[in-house]
Amino acid sequence: MTITLLVYSMSVMKNKDQKFILDEICALVEMNKRKVRFYIQKGLVDRPEGTGKGAFYTHAHLEQLLAIRKWKGAGLTLERIQEILGSEKDAYQSDRPLPPPILKKQGSVEVWSHMNVDDGIELHIEPKRAGLSPDQVRVLFREVMNLYKKNKRGGTEKCIKE
Repeated sequence: MTITLLVYSMSVMKNKDQKFILDEICALVEMNKRKVRFYIQKGLVDRPEGTGKGAFYTHAHLEQLLAIRKWKGAGLTLERIQEILGSEKDAYQSDRPLPPPILKKQGSVEVWSHMNVDDGIELHIEPKRAGLSPDQVRVLFREVMNLYKKNKRGGTEKCIKE
């Protein structure tokens, strides 16, 4: 089932004109109908096109739902997700950058990963907010160290061209 869904989802991402019924879009984003309808009601997702049994969803709906799933997985609240999605629409339409993240509440706890690259060079990551798994953080750290070593050896020209 998962392999079929992955293959189907990869072909969907290529065809931006494809239309989906509710069951199809729910399967693609791995959400139930109730949750998708809730996000529509909250204004996080646009209403489907058409009405009644003829209602359908587009690639834009799919992208909205995938973004919500990503941000929920990163631990953001629905209110913050709504701000981000609204800001992304505004930024896309007006080429303005996204707003800075909301300030943390007093007493909130975060776990950060810290890497000392060299004297005076540090990398700090909050994996949950960045949406990175521990394995992805390790790969990122490894790649940063490789790039730094290459740069320090005199490979700056090659690094800049890449």
